Amino acid sequence: MNSRRNFIKNVALTAGAASILPFQQTTAGVLATSSVAGESTDELKSVGVTGRVTSRGKGLSHVVVSDGYQVVQTDATGSYSFQSAFQSRFVFISIPAGYVIEQQTNGSALFFQKINKHQNSSRHDFVLEPVKESDHKHHFIVWADPQIQKEEEAEQLLNETVPDTLATIKQLNSPHVFGVGCGDLIWDQHQLSAKYNQAVQQTTIPFFQVFGNHDADLEQRSDEKSATTFTELYGPQYYSFNRGLVHYVVLNDVFFIGKEKEYIGYITENQLAWLEQDLAVVPHGTTVVVFQHIPSFTRHFERYPEEKSLGAMVSNRKYLYKLLEPYHAHLMSGHTHFNENVVLTDNLYEHCHGTVCGAWWSGPICQDGTPSGYGVYEVNGKELSWYYKGTGLSKETQFRVYKKGEHPDFPANWSVNIWNWDEEWKAIWLEDGVEKGALVQVRAKDPLSIQLHQGPKLPVKRKWVEPGLTDHMFLFCPSDQAKNITIMVTDRFGNSYTEVIT
Repeated sequence: MNSRRNFIKNVALTAGAASILPFQQTTAGVLATSSVAGESTDELKSVGVTGRVTSRGKGLSHVVVSDGYQVVQTDATGSYSFQSAFQSRFVFISIPAGYVIEQQTNGSALFFQKINKHQNSSRHDFVLEPVKESDHKHHFIVWADPQIQKEEEAEQLLNETVPDTLATIKQLNSPHVFGVGCGDLIWDQHQLSAKYNQAVQQTTIPFFQVFGNHDADLEQRSDEKSATTFTELYGPQYYSFNRGLVHYVVLNDVFFIGKEKEYIGYITENQLAWLEQDLAVVPHGTTVVVFQHIPSFTRHFERYPEEKSLGAMVSNRKYLYKLLEPYHAHLMSGHTHFNENVVLTDNLYEHCHGTVCGAWWSGPICQDGTPSGYGVYEVNGKELSWYYKGTGLSKETQFRVYKKGEHPDFPANWSVNIWNWDEEWKAIWLEDGVEKGALVQVRAKDPLSIQLHQGPKLPVKRKWVEPGLTDHMFLFCPSDQAKNITIMVTDRFGNSYTEVIT
């Protein structure tokens, strides 16, 4: 998003589900009776799609194949066939667990082929290579909002984020690591996609890409055409894949309304109907991870009750939640330029990530004081664990301490920003080795963000950036006689992080 001002802009508009045009049978196949968003009649053609999924010469059964509308499975020989929807551009597979994620030359995952609309049938074979070691244990890295607008920001991505990510991958020491670009890969400047792709290539791992509002073709007249450039680079806007025991889904929840840069958080009926079919072959109780750019939910409007925006959360999220009810689900997003974790239900967890670009490449932190960085996830069987990795910081750096007088709103207290906090974390403080109690959670701004961002002249690069209220600030008040203060923070997985201040 451009800024918190844009983030809170009230878009006084509601939108219904995307409609599918009526069609008629002809001798050339199924054709649309009218064009969609300027596409030619040839592009809006239904064709017979056939193919086979194999590995080392043998057909693979029960592999899910789709065009974004139909979802089918391969038979005992690895074969499949269906009649494509007239607006389908791609046929893609839900990469099964235990097989290598192939890469395009741009570094992004390759799991799709473009349908040939100039014939009545289009054949698409997929050849998969089995992994050498079980992928039941694997890792993934979430880059939210690289959002490069200028060459100098692209160079920061290449020279700062990439080396940091490479060091993290080395530390993970895992044969199975993939990345996810969680939207806003660029900032409206499509010529910088080559730089973003270069960064992805240099990480050496395959990346799955998510469509963000700044990845759109802004000159298009409708939502249906807004992702044209994105799909040319990365393929389908929504799809699924599998690693180990986990089912992964990518959605496009950015719905453009055909007015300048305005959009709403919304999942189209096409995607919901596809997802319903996709999940129909996923056993209940499976861990499902959904990547989308706009968070389904954020507590931003609890912090700022006077603000309104249809572009900040997914308006029809309850229907997504309904589809995910039978599963243990995690929702992964970015968009907001703050870090926030929300346990929605016992089986539904929302992860809104701090961003690669921080506060739009204006300094080392996001608006809420979270360091510029990315999420790191370990999957072991059905279980996920995670941490937030600040760019240029140690993995062990999970909070920032401010001494008495450094927080302008709480000058009599010490304060602590624990940016990846959720309800299962614990935080205590000790005075001269003696435990004094739990830190007190407050809703407040981060002192460093106030210092770097507050006021009409700060930061110099993006003067509209302002510090934002967050729910992961904490207070405590040691005695003036204390010789040393210890802050001990323990995450939901039992990992402890400690800082001693003398």
